[in-house]
Amino acid sequence: MKQIRINGYDMAYLELGQGPVLVMIHGSLGDFRIWGPVLGPLMRGHRVIAPSLRHFFPAYWDGVGPGFTIAQHVEDVIALIEALGAAPIDLLGHSRGGHIAFRVAQQRPDLLHSLILAEPGGDMDASLAEPGPVPALSQTARFAAAAEKIAAGDIEGGMTVFLDGIEGPGAWARHPEARRQQMRDNARTLLGQINENRPPFTRAEAEAIRTPTLFIGGEKTGGLLRVNMETLPKHVRGAKVTMIPGATHAMYEQNPVAFARAVLDFLE
Repeated sequence: MKQIRINGYDMAYLELGQGPVLVMIHGSLGDFRIWGPVLGPLMRGHRVIAPSLRHFFPAYWDGVGPGFTIAQHVEDVIALIEALGAAPIDLLGHSRGGHIAFRVAQQRPDLLHSLILAEPGGDMDASLAEPGPVPALSQTARFAAAAEKIAAGDIEGGMTVFLDGIEGPGAWARHPEARRQQMRDNARTLLGQINENRPPFTRAEAEAIRTPTLFIGGEKTGGLLRVNMETLPKHVRGAKVTMIPGATHAMYEQNPVAFARAVLDFLE
């Protein structure tokens, strides 16, 4: 593990391999450890940089205080890329990290060679609405429901609400214990997500992306994340889509071989 001073914060990150730079941004309840199953193949031809965002493990944040917003994390990723001195780079983001990567591409396309969005998380505004069933809870509402339990000290209950809402009933219980502990380590970051000011995706924003883009989804993912995967690529010019067989949202863990191959095929 290394550290770098970014916007007044000591950001922890992993750096492995040599070659073109691939920066990988984790999602909610994650940190640089989530990428373990795919680091081997990805580092063979790339210099992989996997940061833990502000307030995530190895920090143990109590959920109190400033600095946990989408805007701050976008600023931090931009500053990290600039500090690496290797732009343009390839940027990969998963879930909430996919939303952050989308915003980096929106604000600083000059820093990017390519963009990989693995089931980017976030609500969509009316300009992207399509016919079909309306999910019971927006992603923002799900954060709030999980955070309420965590704030009351019910970590397991909060994790169940959050994970089962994303991946289906029983998802939290199905995760390996090591992965569940990683998420417990970051549980209180969900308190920050209540007020993170995550803007919805708009059609104009999607159409404005000019960076070569790959969307990666889990074949078995449902809910809002599936809606995003079915909608956003239609509006990003030239976007490619790859689905990972047999996987849900934690696709890099459930089918790491196919996930790494999808990334490498796109980058090559």
